[in-house]
Amino acid sequence: MALVTSKEMFEKAYAGGYAVGAFNVNNMEIVQAITEACREEKAPVILQVSKGARAYANHTYLVKLVEAAVIECPEIPIVLHLDHGDSFETCKSCIDGGFTSVMIDASSKPFEENIEITRKVVEYAHAHGVVVEAELGALAGVEDEVNVSAESAHYTRPEEVEEFVTRTGCDSLAIAIGTSHGAYKFKPGTNPQLRFDILEEVSKKLPNFPIVLHGSSSVPQEYVKMVNENGGKMPGAIGVPEEQLRHAAELAVCKINIDSDLRLAMTGTIRKFYNEHPDKFDPREYLKPARANIKELVRHKLVNVLGCAGKA
Repeated sequence: MALVTSKEMFEKAYAGGYAVGAFNVNNMEIVQAITEACREEKAPVILQVSKGARAYANHTYLVKLVEAAVIECPEIPIVLHLDHGDSFETCKSCIDGGFTSVMIDASSKPFEENIEITRKVVEYAHAHGVVVEAELGALAGVEDEVNVSAESAHYTRPEEVEEFVTRTGCDSLAIAIGTSHGAYKFKPGTNPQLRFDILEEVSKKLPNFPIVLHGSSSVPQEYVKMVNENGGKMPGAIGVPEEQLRHAAELAVCKINIDSDLRLAMTGTIRKFYNEHPDKFDPREYLKPARANIKELVRHKLVNVLGCAGKA
């Protein structure tokens, strides 16, 4: 099976009350872990590449890694998606370079400028058979190239979504309902709560239209503990409760982005490995258990959070 767009994936997800996992990838081990879990659980998947990942690993290397995953896992549909494209030029580069989906994130711009930039990307992408995700509303937090202060963050306004989608022609819409980027989403002792009222109002305005959640890592506490017990310092790292993500997937959310969880699993495993084996120096020896832990974490997300196992 060749790389696909997310169009059919989202149609099935909306009708079936589940979400497709969108996992950010940076290297071979992460790609392998994600796609092996999806193959075994028969789940569709979106492999995301950020601007930071392209700068770190190189566009060509990342595309070839994903193409290798398509060859190794022909049973499952795989989308190659640009996460948080910040300009027409970045989106165009990815469209021309083999991506099947791009996100243009002009959410920091005024409403009219966001529409103008998004529409330009949509016109180019659709002419090349590529789908486009846009964003309305702004999530706080820091992740890769995204850095939005709490003061600059704001919820999506439901009264704007119909006009935005109609005028831009985008294929899916990322909204802000209380998630945030990075591993420090909520303060310790608080009761994290997503704004499902906004989600429900948006879905009324946009019936059968796929909604996307960014900043949706749950920050597994076993890996936070593993990091902290092995030389790390991550006090108060708290993510989005998984039961709330599952509820969102049962509604209009067809794509849930997961990034920090995988990084935590890799970092915690490597820290623990070196505390237990300080004499080791072969990267394969610590990357192998890290890959295995990421795979099991992805499997858990597919089955218990996203609900997309068996949907490929």
